[in-house]
Amino acid sequence: MKTQLLLLALISSVFSTQIQGQNRTIVNAQNSEISDNLDLRVVASIFGDSRNLQEFERQLNDPKLQISNLDLNNDGQVDYLRVIESVEKRTHLVIIQSVLNRDIYQDVASIEVEKNWNNNIQIQVVGNPYFYGQNYIYEPVFYRTPLIYASFWMTNYRPYYSIWNWNYYPSYFYAWNTYPVFRYRNNVNICLNNYSNNHYNYVNYRRSSYAANNYNRSRSNGYESQHPNNSFSRRNATVSNRHELDQIRNTRNGGTRSEIGYSQRRTESSRENTPQRNVNQRDYSQNRTETPREA
Repeated sequence: MKTQLLLLALISSVFSTQIQGQNRTIVNAQNSEISDNLDLRVVASIFGDSRNLQEFERQLNDPKLQISNLDLNNDGQVDYLRVIESVEKRTHLVIIQSVLNRDIYQDVASIEVEKNWNNNIQIQVVGNPYFYGQNYIYEPVFYRTPLIYASFWMTNYRPYYSIWNWNYYPSYFYAWNTYPVFRYRNNVNICLNNYSNNHYNYVNYRRSSYAANNYNRSRSNGYESQHPNNSFSRRNATVSNRHELDQIRNTRNGGTRSEIGYSQRRTESSRENTPQRNVNQRDYSQNRTETPREA
């Protein structure tokens, strides 16, 4: 009898260990490629759909839209993305930063908008090379002229600088738990379908020298400095950027368009489950305010 009990206990222990090992693998695989967790085409589309940078920041962090799935500080919750801007001559540099901790920020991507002397506007959405590899850039072609352009070149325009920081968030925001990448990709497909008349041209060069110079003077790299060996080039030694990585993935998947982000079917709901709040990780009771920040 004792022998049978010992044998049963041993089998149960082995089975439990296998399950735990599988679970650990699933959790680690969810966000193994950081660039999977913020799609720059969706960022471009909500930028073009915003009246000003304050509204753009709100859409980036809207718990209903769930544009981002980034968790750079590894607390199990999606990071708040703040927006800051600098202006030089006719060039607007808009930087998107993850809020990681008190006074610690990490640049994720930038939007560079420039009006030339012929009054033509060019826009590029540039991924941070640390996350997306070198020269991962999209040039969105909007179906309608973005409303945000109307304010950018006003005489008395003031650059936007987000007032929000660690544990000091707008009243509409609460952090939600991160999702497996395949669920985030599904949400990306839905968002892109909502902007199906927009187009996103990939290029591998930056047009604005002013924006590039300004960015180099004002960048924040809190995550990079803590994880110097986790850059895109270290994570993906055989490709130069996210675009090449997508091409390889598409080839392996037999030409599927899942990574390209276009879904043939539309759906009315973005996520099946309501995001769960986790009050243990961050204190949202401190410094809550509904005071708007005018752009």
